[in-house]
Amino acid sequence: MTPLRVGDQVPDVPLVAVTPGGPQPMSRAELFGGKKVVLFAVPGAFTPTCNAQHLPSFLANHEAMKAKGVDTIACVAVNDFFVMRVWSETRDPGRLVLMLADGAATWTKATGLDWDLSTLGLGVRAQRFAMIVEDGTVTHLAVEEGGAFKVSSGEAILAALR
Repeated sequence: MTPLRVGDQVPDVPLVAVTPGGPQPMSRAELFGGKKVVLFAVPGAFTPTCNAQHLPSFLANHEAMKAKGVDTIACVAVNDFFVMRVWSETRDPGRLVLMLADGAATWTKATGLDWDLSTLGLGVRAQRFAMIVEDGTVTHLAVEEGGAFKVSSGEAILAALR
């Protein structure tokens, strides 16, 4: 599969949002329709870089992103709803970031930005990346090489926002 690129529509594959009322399937239209969304993907909740750096960088830049017209900041991981809920409760009790579970990696595979980590016992995961999506269209995409954490941080995405 060809990886998602700037100018592409995000896949029309539902993700499961962590909400106070429980798991909520969300379509592309519900997540991105008529909105400016910053979405970042992590290889896994509670994994070292994701937990200590990636998510915190978006929490720290939440207000500045909102000031630049971002409607939603969302995080997707190939984890189930329950893991994403506990991660949110632990790291983001204010619910500043919309946590999205992609338990079977269906959405992640549809982006072409999946990463097979089966040799490490982790299965298929998302590569580390971040994007800006306007009304369903990718306007900025930053994909990390290997396990790096440079171009997809909250600070880097804040700088890319117009």
